[in-house]
Amino acid sequence: MISYQPRIFLQLNRRASAFLRASAIFCLAAFSGVASAQENAIQAITASQQGANIIVRVAMKNPIAKPPIGFSITSPARIALDFPSTANATGKNTQDIGLGDVHNVNVVQAGERSRLVFNLTKPLNYATAIDGNAVIVTIDSTGAVPIAVNAAGLPAAKPIPSATTSAVTTASTPVGRQALRDIDFRRGANGEGRVVVDLPNNQIGVDVHQQGQTVVVDFMKASLPEVLRRRLDVMDFGTPVSTVTTTSQGDNVHMVIEPKGLWEHSAYQSDTQLVIEVRPIKEEPNKLTQGTQGYRGEKLSLNFQNVEVRAVLQVIADFTGLNIITSDTVSGNVTLRLKDVPWDQALDIVMQAKGLDMRKNGSVIWIAPKDELLTKEKLELEQRAQIAELEPLRTETFQLNYQKAESFRMVFGLDGASGDGKNRILSKRGSASIDPRTNKLFITDTPSKLEEVRKLIKITDVATRQVLIEARIVEADDTFSKNLGAKLGFTDLRTQRGGDTGYQLNGNTRGAVTGTYQGIGEQTGQAKLTDGSYSPNSQFFSLPASGINGVNPGSLAVSLFSAAANRFLNLELSALEADGRGKLISSPRVVTADQQQALIEQGEEIPYQKATSSGATSVEFRKANLRLEVTPQITPDGNVILTVDVNKDSRGAITPGGFAINTKHVKTNVQVENGGTVVLGGIFTQNERKDVSKIPLFGDIPVVGNLFKTTGQINDKTELLVFITPKIVTDRLTGR
Repeated sequence: MISYQPRIFLQLNRRASAFLRASAIFCLAAFSGVASAQENAIQAITASQQGANIIVRVAMKNPIAKPPIGFSITSPARIALDFPSTANATGKNTQDIGLGDVHNVNVVQAGERSRLVFNLTKPLNYATAIDGNAVIVTIDSTGAVPIAVNAAGLPAAKPIPSATTSAVTTASTPVGRQALRDIDFRRGANGEGRVVVDLPNNQIGVDVHQQGQTVVVDFMKASLPEVLRRRLDVMDFGTPVSTVTTTSQGDNVHMVIEPKGLWEHSAYQSDTQLVIEVRPIKEEPNKLTQGTQGYRGEKLSLNFQNVEVRAVLQVIADFTGLNIITSDTVSGNVTLRLKDVPWDQALDIVMQAKGLDMRKNGSVIWIAPKDELLTKEKLELEQRAQIAELEPLRTETFQLNYQKAESFRMVFGLDGASGDGKNRILSKRGSASIDPRTNKLFITDTPSKLEEVRKLIKITDVATRQVLIEARIVEADDTFSKNLGAKLGFTDLRTQRGGDTGYQLNGNTRGAVTGTYQGIGEQTGQAKLTDGSYSPNSQFFSLPASGINGVNPGSLAVSLFSAAANRFLNLELSALEADGRGKLISSPRVVTADQQQALIEQGEEIPYQKATSSGATSVEFRKANLRLEVTPQITPDGNVILTVDVNKDSRGAITPGGFAINTKHVKTNVQVENGGTVVLGGIFTQNERKDVSKIPLFGDIPVVGNLFKTTGQINDKTELLVFITPKIVTDRLTGR
């Protein structure tokens, strides 16, 4: 398969060439004008390190009237300062610094202006200040916003606004995230789309890279006003760009540019203005493609009978204008008849028929047998491997800030599982050692492998973001109970002859209907007449209301009697109604690092008896507690994926083996936005019950039947809800 390498090479090196083009334009613009006498000159450049800052002193011939104009780029990492009307009097164009992440500085003079270019290993922030006849450049190696200092290392009284953040005036001034000022879209003269971002200052770190079929721009340590949090639809501008989406992502601002069709991009920054340019790529008629994905060349017709392969290749080269070199081993004849086929397909057919393959270098295509090309490439790889075997080794120390050195043991094959070298990042001659006490890595290997280790550590040794997870378990209940009942009795207490109780039935036989002898409403079931005799109660039926939660019902007793005849009719009504509402809220919370499991619990251990194999019993304990187990994962768009396991257990009823455990358990995996709240689950139960006990026939009589039955009614509602709220802890709060 052949890819169009010149275009791809241009696209991959667009960021690096943007800085070179800017310098070239700067030089051409300077030489095109009429040179005037320089008013000043750069005499010497010295550098020193004070803590995390690298202080560069640029000695001038005369004090400068205007501050130098500066800008920076991220890939490659460089800082440029322009001195108008200034000559280079240092006598050299490059000066080594070798402090921290600053390699060297280039001094470029173009006409009446001079430019200082600091070459860095990673993007850094800087600040400048004027101190007499010198310009002090302060470069912060930690990536924070620096404070301009003077030659004595103290904060400058008047920092230069164009080269440092205007909010930074003294060492004690706090620095927060600064907001982007404006985001605009424009169309270029050649149909290119330009996204113009107005930065708060030229110290904002910007990372522009291609991700799939989109261009992603990250603004480090910046905020986005609400008015700029939007999605721009720019299809009507007639450029490759269709949409531009800008959102906040933690402490950064995230921008996604979505182009359509074939395109290439570049980015450049001038002071506080960043421009991302997306240009369309026009289809070239002679662009070479190969394979089943389709051919796009101009169509041609070929009709040859037993002609040499070299002659066919020459015809295709003349038709397309390509530079084709044919190996001496290409020979043989071919017969073909092709009508209106793309030329790249015709070339592919000829090479497949004769067992040929091709390699492209720039605008030149080399065609040779497949075996010959593979043998040549194999020899080149073997030569590179032999050179690597002879390359001298170097030892370098890496200080880890956030990761533990032990975590790299498997990466470097120090655990014995990677002894075959398949999983090692080091070469066969390389070695590594770990010092857990100082959390350092000591790597010995070739310079190329050391650079790979440096990139690996830069990616992995970063501060882990933390998440605060708060769960709320809400239990609410609403209960209602009502009981109604009645008692009905009759008593006849008539006395005759000598005070005998009762009335004559037959001769001297007496009969009596007794009951509530000691008073109306007697509920003992018996009425005491003498010390040795009892008479049964005269109640017809007894259906009283039952108690609720240990509370006895209230009663109302009524007696209808005849004083002359000593006859009593007793009626007792009892009723009880209970209404209860309650709410129980449990709120466990825990802080943990990204993708690290956290557990918090509170409760009690309840003993219970358990039979052993010998027949004896032993006492064991079971937990009844509130437990939250969670593992968060922060997504690139600022949301949080949670793996949650929540338990809410409590002591239950007493059983023969001990106490029962009332359990409430939720286990799930959910995605929640930062600071948002989601309901993980809920259980709603409702218990409705109505019980009626009555005397047959009498209890069915309308209205009056209520005196011959007891009624109980229950209506209980219970609801359980589990809420979860994750909050990403910012670096500023973590530091506190």
